Amino acid sequence: MTRVISGAVLIALTVALVWFASPLAFESFAIVVGLLAVWELVRLVRVAPAILIALVYIALPLAALVQIRLIAGPEAVFLVMLTIMISDTAQFYTGRAFGRRPLAPAVSPKKTIEGAIGGFVFGTVALVVIGAWWAPQLRIATRVVLGLAIVALGIGGDLFESFLKRRAGVKDSSALIPGHGGVLDRIDALLFAAPLYYLVLKYAE
Repeated sequence: MTRVISGAVLIALTVALVWFASPLAFESFAIVVGLLAVWELVRLVRVAPAILIALVYIALPLAALVQIRLIAGPEAVFLVMLTIMISDTAQFYTGRAFGRRPLAPAVSPKKTIEGAIGGFVFGTVALVVIGAWWAPQLRIATRVVLGLAIVALGIGGDLFESFLKRRAGVKDSSALIPGHGGVLDRIDALLFAAPLYYLVLKYAE
């Protein structure tokens, strides 16, 4: 029940801030999320260059999200979030139903190749279909390639954080979100995908 309640609160807060908040409020939200994520990263890595790592791993992607909202609107932010969420959900259920071959057993034993394939299929379809309304400036071929890239980067982000947690000997990045772990556990895929997504929205015809 705690997981359900905290998840519902998290979704409601995210929707309110992404869709309805002023630019300043959204930027402030991104800064708070970034600071919490940096705190978690420092606890996981425990090395001197952790802050420098955080600038690339956390600050730049969150800055990209702020810019995405400014240049393409809140719907563009939701598009990448939904793509990742649908891909993650598809990976879980496809992997549970059909998973046989581990994807990266040394880092994340439960992830499977079959689950990843499901994530690629459903995540890409989601971006192509929903993107017809929320990113109409992108041609369908661009949306297909972008969908595949976002899913791939999302998987990479998840595996990277799993690697950090395994090195630190912990299950979650923190216990800030009851039933869901820490901030990094929620945004690891988004951090890897956001910079490319921003570049495509800014420069693609």
